[in-house]
Parts: sequence; structure tokens; C-alpha cells
Amino acid sequence: MTELLTAAQMRAIEQAAIESGEVTGLELMERAGQGVVEAIFEEWPELAEERGAGPSHSPEYLDKDEKPRRAVVLCGPGNNGGDGFVVARLLKERGWAVEVFLYGDPDKLPPDAKTNYERWRESDAVRPLCEEVIDAGGDADLAVDAVFGTGLTRPFLDQGEIQNELNLWQAASRRGAAPRVVAVDMPSGACADSGLYLGYAGENPFDSVVMANFTVSFHRAKLGQFLSDGAVACGKIVVKDIGLADRDSPAVPGKVVTLAAPSGGGKAAGHKYSHGHALILSGGHGKTGAARLAARGALRIGAGLVTVGSPRSAMFENAANLTAIMLRQIDGAHGLVELMEDERLSAICLGPGMGRGADTQAMVFAALKEKRPTVLDADALTRFEMKPEVLFEVLHEDCVITPHGGEFARLFPDLAEKLNAPATTGPADSKVDATREAAIRAGCVVLFKGPDTVIAAPDGRCSVNSAHYERSAPWLATAGSGDVLAGFITGLMARGFSPMQAAETAAYVHVECALEFGPGLIAEDLPEQIPAVFRKLGL
Repeated sequence: MTELLTAAQMRAIEQAAIESGEVTGLELMERAGQGVVEAIFEEWPELAEERGAGPSHSPEYLDKDEKPRRAVVLCGPGNNGGDGFVVARLLKERGWAVEVFLYGDPDKLPPDAKTNYERWRESDAVRPLCEEVIDAGGDADLAVDAVFGTGLTRPFLDQGEIQNELNLWQAASRRGAAPRVVAVDMPSGACADSGLYLGYAGENPFDSVVMANFTVSFHRAKLGQFLSDGAVACGKIVVKDIGLADRDSPAVPGKVVTLAAPSGGGKAAGHKYSHGHALILSGGHGKTGAARLAARGALRIGAGLVTVGSPRSAMFENAANLTAIMLRQIDGAHGLVELMEDERLSAICLGPGMGRGADTQAMVFAALKEKRPTVLDADALTRFEMKPEVLFEVLHEDCVITPHGGEFARLFPDLAEKLNAPATTGPADSKVDATREAAIRAGCVVLFKGPDTVIAAPDGRCSVNSAHYERSAPWLATAGSGDVLAGFITGLMARGFSPMQAAETAAYVHVECALEFGPGLIAEDLPEQIPAVFRKLGL
């Protein structure tokens, strides 16, 4: 289980270690700087090759055409800036030519950061961070963003201050160079708790903010590195140990958030009924594909049996396209109640392709009355957009609802409005906050879909399933992929997985299936990747 920390949790962990006497703030800062330098050379081994004047290389040693590597280090007014001064010093000790820029007044630096500022000043200058930094950094081998890390609580890029001039990634790209930008803790301007850029209200924040090839985090990854804009701007996440391994986050303020991971998956011995029977309800004639996608997902992920419940008008259509999946005619809520008399039906999925009519609402009520594990998706959610409280009154703890952004806004308009409002101060409200509140309000597990899928239970448990960095899967933006995900969850719940466990595992496997197939993916391909994915995961 990989925990994700808020800025407050990380501060509490560091403070507890310092107050215990086991480490000083200055030692933590030195370890952080060393971790950043290690990460740089691990990511780009060619930069680790010493060249230029240094302790073992005099200036006369250099070939005429060989120049020392150049780095631009941007430091801020807090301890993140102190980490930057350590990085600058360590690079210079390896023979690099390093230029350091400071945003803010050096006399106002915190004590540990001020110490490292003075250490750097003993050997070289510190220039004010302003627009000329682009000219300095355009041909550098490396840029290190240590301006603001996890502690940012106010907008950084005020109008007319630095704005577009700070994005060294874009500056290098414009010159035809390969940008190497490393962020310390967070790309400057992004909230460590939400991933949102504070004070930015434009359509594309990446036009005017720092973006990194990778971001170095310390002790644990941070929430904002996997949410919203931060999940894009951070690039790859590298976590470095700074000697706080014995400090567990449950002991600090706030509830734990984890990265979603698979739980179980493969089948043990038994017969088909010992692995559950999933029921997927179908829409009418011409609207049956979504249910079949969900049914295929449920079967492939391990449900022992899967039945599609179809209205009379779609029976032939479904029958012509189903083989291992069974088919039963269900006409209306009364027919569903009769079918649910079979106690072996262990989970049910409603919504994909069902339409938004009154009959869908009646079917949802009938299913929820049975108190079986239930997944509600798509039309089964949108049907209640006018009065979502009517749905919340009948949902129970064995349900999972799976809204995308539009459906979430219809069910929880106030939460969506708050989430989508421009973030002006930090820590900003995050998708984690919104999903947790939604789960409490709904009384069941909520899976809020997106590249930064967030899954929350009413008791506060929460995880993030990130499809970023090495797990980026843009091919999932295809018709029907959400229907397959609903089927995955239903199949796992049919097998006896708890709602939270099923949602986390399904979301993780969903992304892994997309990565297994790659570009050109369509929804029908997703279930067919499960055997290969399970083998890779050892399930």
C-alpha cells in the first residue's frame, strides 16, 4: 500500500522527527538535496559523467571544445529554496557551472535555508529571480525548480511578475533543446494537496507555469502529484528516503489516502457458483452494446457466471451477440424482482445503455431494495439528476456509484462547483475532498472517474488510481471503456470483494489492460487483456 501525504502531514512527520532529536532540520535539508542530485543522475546517467573544473579537474584539464555542464537552480523564500541551495552546491562540487536565482528577500529566509544560502554565497553569487532567468537557462543542461514546494498557500505567478517567462521547459523546446527540468517536491505554483495551480483561471495553465520532466518527493509522494494539473506538470514521480522511514503517516493529522492497487484477482479452487453470479441489465433495442461490454468485463475478471437481463425488445439483438454469457428476459421492475428471488445472483449492475426514463428509475429502486452488491453507472445515475437526494435515500453500503465529471456535477452540484472554482489559496479543495464528501452523502463507495480516478468510502478510506507518468493510458478515452469498468467492479463484487476493494482493484486493472493493449484500443479489447495482466501481476 503506497500512502500519499498532504503538505500538513509531511510537515508533522518532519517536525516530530526534529523534536525527538533524531535529526535536525539542516540534516533533512542536506539529505533532500542529495536525494535530488541522486535522482538527476539516475534519470540521466550521461549527466553523471564528470567534466569541467572541479576538485580533481583543473581548468587546464579541459579540452578546448569541452565545456562544464551548466545548471540553473531556482530557489524560493522557504525551505524548498534551501533544498535548492544544497543541490546547487553539490552540482558545483562535481564540476558543474551553476547559476542560482532567488525569489524573495534573502534576509527573510528560514534559518536552515539561510544557512545553505550563506554556504553557497561563500563560493558564488545569487541573482534575483526575474525574467532574465530565461536567457540564463536557455542553453543549460539542467534546470532545478526549488521555488515553492509543498508549503505554497498563495498564488505564485501574479500578473506581470514572471508569468510566462518561468517555464523553462517551453523555453528549451523553443530553442530546439531537450528540456531537462526537475522540480523539488512540486512544480512551483501547484498546490501539493490538490494539484491545482493557485490563482490561475485560464483555460490552459501549462502555458504559463513550471512543468517538470520529473519531480522529486521526499519520504512519501504527495496527493497533488497525482491529482488535476499537478499530475501532468510533475512528470515522473521519484520518491527519495531522507531518513524518516519509521515515521508512519497514520500518526499525523488527517486521514490516509493511498494509491489504488489490485487485491486478489485470480481464482482459487471451486465451481462456477463459488465465484459468484453477476447480473447486468441491458437497454432496449439498439442500446444493448454497453451492457454486453460490462458483462464481458465481469466474466473476464472472474465472475463464475454472468447473465444479461434484457427487455423483450432486445432479446434477439443480445442473443445474437452472446455465447458464454447467459441471457434472461426482464420486462420492467416486476420482472427484476422475480429474477432476484434467485439467491445465487450475487451482484447487479444497472445503467449502461438503459436510458433515462421512468422505467430505469423503477429498476434502480427494485434492485436496491434487494440489498445485493450493486453498481450504478451512466443512466442509472443521470436519471436522478433533478433530485439526487431521492437516490441517496435508497443507496446502501454494498453499492458503488461510478460517475464521470459530468455525472458527478449532476449528483453533487455544490461539490463540483467548489472543486471547479479557481483555487486562490492553498491548500485548495481537491478531488479527494470532493469524493470523500460525496461518499458520505451517498452512503456508499464513490468512484469518481478520470485520469486521476479517486475512490472513497463513507468511513473516510480513500485511494487514487493514477493514469499518469508511466501509467498514462490516453487510449481509455474511448466509447464504452466506462461500461467495461462497471463490469469489472460488478464481477469482483459478485466474487465477494468488498465495494472498496472491488472498485480499487477494477480501476487498477482497467488501466493495466489499456497499457497492455496500447494505441488503437477500443472498449471491446479491454476484457481480453485480463489474462495477460493477471499473469504479470502474479494473480
